[in-house]
Amino acid sequence: MAAAADPAKPRPKTSPKSIKFLFGGLAGMGATVFVQPLDLVKNRMQLSGQGSKAREYKTSFHAVGSILRNEGIRGIYTGLSAGLLRQATYTTTRLGIYTVLFERMSKADGTPPNFFMKALIGMTAGATGAFVGTPAEVALIRMTADGRLPPDQRRGYTNVFNALIRITREEGVTTLWRGCIPTMARAVVVNAAQLASYSQSKQALLDSGYFRDDILCHFCASMISGLVTTAASMPVDIVKTRIQNMRMIDGKPEYKNGLDVLVKVIRNEGFFSLWKGFTPYYARLGPHTVLTFIFLEQMNKFYKIYFLDS
Repeated sequence: MAAAADPAKPRPKTSPKSIKFLFGGLAGMGATVFVQPLDLVKNRMQLSGQGSKAREYKTSFHAVGSILRNEGIRGIYTGLSAGLLRQATYTTTRLGIYTVLFERMSKADGTPPNFFMKALIGMTAGATGAFVGTPAEVALIRMTADGRLPPDQRRGYTNVFNALIRITREEGVTTLWRGCIPTMARAVVVNAAQLASYSQSKQALLDSGYFRDDILCHFCASMISGLVTTAASMPVDIVKTRIQNMRMIDGKPEYKNGLDVLVKVIRNEGFFSLWKGFTPYYARLGPHTVLTFIFLEQMNKFYKIYFLDS
């Protein structure tokens, strides 16, 4: 007869909550440095053809070539400061909350929560992080979209803090949370798909017996997670992008709400335009997911070696 599990057995040592939040933010910021150009292309593609205009970019490669030709090498890193602040707020919050809740929902012997609980934890973490990160998101969308406008229509933000100050002064502080609802909705979809599918993919790869808990396993699980997340979240992401970049026309906003965006995009640009920019989105989300989780796993590994096991 198997021995019963010892109820008094202590949980494995884990890092403090503050370290979990810190590592989450640093992992996201590190990944952003590498993928910011892809985020720029994705945003430009999603705004291309807006308002029944002819599409400015035929393909992602055409967009990259146009940006390099018109804005130079530095142009592909437009909005980097906003991207970093977004990760420092959004990713710090979402990964920190996810890690804390994940451990709390795990059993005393270390058994992780089931798939549906992982998804619920991911949705909660994502929505909370999205609310915190919306101001940086608004600045990021506007900064990356600026270069596609005629010079006299550009907002000309010099950095993310200049953007936040000017938005507050010129349009009111509530504008910093414009598009908060679709941003949170996107985050719910992204995190339910990304965090849960990453954990589930990693677990499945380890259970297969062909993988060990190393960088190769993290890479494969992240790429699977990125593909699932891209397909699920793009329609919500284009709604968020259009709302956060919209201007007032004759005193009225371009879009009434997220549903209005969807209707106008489908009517004017076609149903599959909801997945416009799929390639740069996945090219950005896939590596960003890979790099974020690899950085996070490595930081946790070294912290455990040097601080918990020493």
